[in-house]
Amino acid sequence: MTTFGLISPGDTAWVLASAALVLFMTPGLAFFYGGMVRAKNVLAMLMQNFFSMGLVSVLWAVLVYSLAFHGTGKYIGNLDLAWMHDVARVMPTGFTQALGTTPSGFVAIHVPPLAFMAFQLMFAIITPALITGAIADRMKFSAWFWFLGIWLVVVYAPVAHWVFSPAGWLFRRGALDFAGGTVVHINAGIAALAAVVVLGKRRGWPQHPMPPHMLPWTLLGAGMLWFGWFGFNAGSALGANGLAAQAFLNTNMAAAAAMLGWLLVERVKGGHATTLGAASGAVAGLVAITPCAGFVGGMSPIYIGLVAGAICYLACSLKFRFGYDDALDVVGVHLVGGIVGSLLLGLFADSAFNAAVTHEGLFNGGGWELMGDQVLAVVSTIVWSGVLTLVICWLLGKVMPGGIRVSEEDEETGLDVTQHSEVGYSLERV
Repeated sequence: MTTFGLISPGDTAWVLASAALVLFMTPGLAFFYGGMVRAKNVLAMLMQNFFSMGLVSVLWAVLVYSLAFHGTGKYIGNLDLAWMHDVARVMPTGFTQALGTTPSGFVAIHVPPLAFMAFQLMFAIITPALITGAIADRMKFSAWFWFLGIWLVVVYAPVAHWVFSPAGWLFRRGALDFAGGTVVHINAGIAALAAVVVLGKRRGWPQHPMPPHMLPWTLLGAGMLWFGWFGFNAGSALGANGLAAQAFLNTNMAAAAAMLGWLLVERVKGGHATTLGAASGAVAGLVAITPCAGFVGGMSPIYIGLVAGAICYLACSLKFRFGYDDALDVVGVHLVGGIVGSLLLGLFADSAFNAAVTHEGLFNGGGWELMGDQVLAVVSTIVWSGVLTLVICWLLGKVMPGGIRVSEEDEETGLDVTQHSEVGYSLERV
């Protein structure tokens, strides 16, 4: 175990501020999704997202942080830091706190262990919350409770260890993921697909249109996500430094370019550039730049954003071709966007912007080695998360009375009333 030593007040302040920004993304996600569901399900959507902040925080303290970041195992951590044991004193395995040189194979950071723990907690909160957009209008809240807790331990903790921990096998192999292209977006995106396969389609989909009930909420949520994403990506530099500034700028440029790419394709194919398209395109760019943010520079984030915006728009139509009811396009935006960003990193990675790039991207004179590592990381995450999510949903459906899906009557009435005994809007005079 490595006890912490020198810390930087500036780095600590930036990481704590970034953690707050990332937490702010979860209410932003709730508004983004909440505006897209029907009015009778708006509180249920908000509740699923807000509830993640509660349950995940407690489980993070009890065991998930330790499993994800401590221990020398290649595939999973240990429980040395479980129940908050020594977390204020001991850095996770593989991280050092020494100003100056970085030991080979280690990551040097200059913040207290608790700041690092808090920052990573916010990632763990929003990752399963992303899944709620796919399962909208159908899952019981009691089922979401059990799914959220089990998925965090069984799926999220191992993938975070593989990719983010210096002890993890994908980290050691050289796969790059600056802020969560695999750990967050591909992980949640493929889980969303698996969950909707088990849940089945909403009643009436796709024959009957189910338009968003409050698009201004969706635009507000997208703006909150864009704002919070600066903490998500630039905060992953774990310091107030030039790398954070590079990641900050890359984040904005990719989001802007992806919005334009999405709207261009939407205008050509559909005849209109929509506000929903603008919001979705920006989020697609934010997703795609997440794995790349600290490893590219120059015009690369703009190219990545343009490609992601166009591809994610086209990918959202796949649900009609293959018949899976991904209600709010989690698969098309997060799974596909995460894959696009992770693979494009194999083309655009540039050591001129980050010395941690040991193998240049193909467009910068490198060979296929980095691309091979990126493909391996993508495939491994898809298989692990996809298969285990199928198993979790199937088992919960067998053991929970009535399964994990609400009844047809409850679905018709709406989840706000049937699951929470509340309504989102009251038009009665007080």
